[in-house]
Amino acid sequence: MADPATYRPTAGSIPESPGVYRFRDEHGRVVYVGKAKSLRQRLNSYFADFAGLHPRTQTMLQTAGRVDWTVVGTEVEALQLEYSWIKEYDPRFNVRYRDDKSYPYLAVTLNEEFPRVQVMRGAKRRGVRYFGPYSHAWAIRETVDQLLRVFPVRTCSAGVFKRQQQLDRPCLLGYIDKCSAPCVGRVSPAEHRLLADEFCDFMAGNTARFIRRLERDMREAAASQEYERAARLRDDVQALERALEKQTVVFGDSTDCDVIAFAQDELEAAVQVFYVRGGRIRGRRGWVVDKVEQVTTGDLVEQFLMQIYGETDTGREMPREVLVPEPPPDAEAMGELLSEQRGAQVRLRVPQRGDKKALLETVARNAHESLKQHKTRRASDLTTRSRALQELQDALELDEAPLRIECYDVSNLQGSNVVASMVVFEDGLARKSEYRRFSIKAVEGQDDVRSIHEVITRRFRRYLAERERTGELDVLGDDPEDAESAAHQPIDPETGRPRKFAYPPNLVLVDGGAPQVAAAQRALDELGVEDIAVAGIAKRLEELWLPGDDEPVILPRNSEGMYLVQRVRDEAHRFAITFHRQRRSKAMTVSELDAVPGLGPARRAALLKHFGSVKRLREATPDQVAAVPGLGLRTAERILAALNGGAVAAGAGAANTNGTRADETRGSGHDG
Repeated sequence: MADPATYRPTAGSIPESPGVYRFRDEHGRVVYVGKAKSLRQRLNSYFADFAGLHPRTQTMLQTAGRVDWTVVGTEVEALQLEYSWIKEYDPRFNVRYRDDKSYPYLAVTLNEEFPRVQVMRGAKRRGVRYFGPYSHAWAIRETVDQLLRVFPVRTCSAGVFKRQQQLDRPCLLGYIDKCSAPCVGRVSPAEHRLLADEFCDFMAGNTARFIRRLERDMREAAASQEYERAARLRDDVQALERALEKQTVVFGDSTDCDVIAFAQDELEAAVQVFYVRGGRIRGRRGWVVDKVEQVTTGDLVEQFLMQIYGETDTGREMPREVLVPEPPPDAEAMGELLSEQRGAQVRLRVPQRGDKKALLETVARNAHESLKQHKTRRASDLTTRSRALQELQDALELDEAPLRIECYDVSNLQGSNVVASMVVFEDGLARKSEYRRFSIKAVEGQDDVRSIHEVITRRFRRYLAERERTGELDVLGDDPEDAESAAHQPIDPETGRPRKFAYPPNLVLVDGGAPQVAAAQRALDELGVEDIAVAGIAKRLEELWLPGDDEPVILPRNSEGMYLVQRVRDEAHRFAITFHRQRRSKAMTVSELDAVPGLGPARRAALLKHFGSVKRLREATPDQVAAVPGLGLRTAERILAALNGGAVAAGAGAANTNGTRADETRGSGHDG
């Protein structure tokens, strides 16, 4: 790797003007393209404090071997040149969007003599008018089937069109009046193009005038007693209305906007766009992007707008308004560039309230779902999982692939309700029946190192104990109290009880850096467990730490091994957070019984189970309370006195000796 200091521009050589810069590697290939209001300020930020840069930026600088720049006049020109260079060089460290699936469009081939309506996928072609994208091709066909009653445009392929010309008879659609049959000369090319133009106008959102025209013709036909024609026009109106009903109404008829939202993690981001035309959602589309460098949401917005709206043939498809979750760094310049591209004003807005804000939240939920589905598809592929396990084996220098991985995470709130989670992945897939939850007992405060040590000790003491019980090992005595169990566990044939920790992992992952890894390894060493590998993943830099190593193991950012490690770590974090919230919620639920002196958790639970509520307990007599197992009459009187705000006149309980009271109080405290 190159040392950035060797190719740092000399002091004063970088201009302060707006411009675009390119980092090139030793072979001259462009690895990164960026723009700046001030080239000097931006480029100096790369070389001033290398150690303070994000690791991904450090990797880019070490990959590069030199940097050059081009001065431009304005920020808009810088945006245009940056986009052109990104398209030309396809730099590896720039954000690159790719479709998360192939979306179908409704297309009208206006470049043909007789325009055709059809479903199209893939790259857009010149001279073709596109509408959508739609989620499913069948949604397009249903819409077209309704509209062909009113706009009988050709839908057949070139081969079918030529064959019907040779036969001199129309196809079935021509016979049922869902095609104007230009193949046999029923309409002229000019008349058929007019039908295609009207079809496009209707799909573009100009729907009201067509419905008003049909309704006017229907009334005129009815007034002229042409009832059959009036009935056909009525059916045409209903067909147009049904086509409109298939598209969700969200705003007024004049609303024309694209709504963009993101969902992201450290490695990837998913984008969803809803296309609103004429106040209706006409379609949606999604992309997934690899985050090779550290980028903010505003940076993602800027790159997205440039890549999606930067094509020269998308100007007329660009809406009047674009709604985004965060403004790009150069919002004014970006708005000006989009306006130039469209040939009319384009507003770039972040909605703060109302219907548009609600729609943006809906799009964001779809983006989160898209990212989740993308990760699921990636995790479910057998070849991908095998490659991920092989990469982990090579990077961590393991003797065999880590077919069973256990990951541990600690969760607490300012040192209270400390809990930990253990999640299990086998062959790259989550085994939720093997998950475990731990309540940390011996640690007070925010001490993740001691918590990790306790959890690893408890888990592997239980593992050794179960091996001893089955005769595989004979090193331990008593079976220690341990974590909560889940259902559907392997059954011990001797005891008939679940074997909670019967299987050892190939790899133990802990959420943390070198201190947490050292604590986990120390716990295994104390138990004499020597055949299990340990590693830690530091969340901020996504690096792996091994016991005793001074430097971390860095997996490639877009490697399958890194995706697997991140997925395992995130699942452990989710499971720990869920358990912590349950514990915290339970702890915050305070009952009136908590204030009764000497009444422990066991007796409080028994009382609530017996009476059902504190209200019924308060209305009970001392004898009824004393009937609860584990309670005496004097304790019952004391409970009712505390709940009712005074003493209960029930005999000698209040007049007993101090010694008796002390004995009973001690007993209550011990039992509780």
